[in-house]
Amino acid sequence: MKQQTLTMQDALNTAKMLSEALPYLQRYADSVVVVKFGGNAMGDDAAMAEFARDIVLMRQVGVNPVVVHGGGPMINDMLNKLGIKSEFVRGKRVTDKATVQVVEMILSGLVNKRIVQAIMDAGGRAVGISGKDDDLMVCEADDPELGFVGRPVEMNVQVLRDLYAAGIIPVIAPVGTGMADNETFNVNGDTAAGAIAGALQADRLLLLTDVAGVKNANGEVMTQITPDEIRQMTADGIISGGMIPKTETALLAIEQGTRAVTILDGRIPNACLLELFTDHGAGSQIRSTEPRVKPSVRR
Repeated sequence: MKQQTLTMQDALNTAKMLSEALPYLQRYADSVVVVKFGGNAMGDDAAMAEFARDIVLMRQVGVNPVVVHGGGPMINDMLNKLGIKSEFVRGKRVTDKATVQVVEMILSGLVNKRIVQAIMDAGGRAVGISGKDDDLMVCEADDPELGFVGRPVEMNVQVLRDLYAAGIIPVIAPVGTGMADNETFNVNGDTAAGAIAGALQADRLLLLTDVAGVKNANGEVMTQITPDEIRQMTADGIISGGMIPKTETALLAIEQGTRAVTILDGRIPNACLLELFTDHGAGSQIRSTEPRVKPSVRR
């Protein structure tokens, strides 16, 4: 009898959560949500499977998820196995022709197809592409000293619209093409996700990372931040290190038309669902001057 009571309570709690999620499900129906997937979760089979289930659930309830991924640790492993030594300029890896070939092989091959397979295993439909396919992401060298590290200068996102209109989840490796023939560029995963979100005029960009979010001077995670606050905190040195490129990506995406960007801890179970479909939310949401959208409001 005790076991039956616990089981019924669990069922009641689940039903209650689903009911409370209804306004959010309505809010995000038909919206485009770009998700940058990376960090430690990529190397953990259980975390990968959980992420894939979340993405499939988003698609099932009417959201159009677009997944952009990184893969730095896997690239490093392969470079070490091949004996390709890396040079660094101001702490950043120089990407020569040999290195960019490994980058493309790992990102467009091993990592991309692993995520596609996880989504398929979870019951979804997914297609893996890179920024080179259909000239999705055309790049220029971000810094000549860094070699083939690219900065997106032209985005052609119709292929993504075609995929999610057909019920297929795009999974994108951050490898871009160049202006010249046979040019390949390695693009930072966050940068690629921001450029794609901006070009799609996405409703949300979720940057999954290994930290809880943007912290203030007291070390507290800020749940709501405006672009002006981001700039001031950066100038004051409160935002520093690896958080700077993430917040810069967020600002650029918002300038290009993304409604809001959330930097959140991808290690939290069901982080994407927590952010989109609950009152609690997750991480730090950056948006112009508006508060977080009330669930009853449809925009």
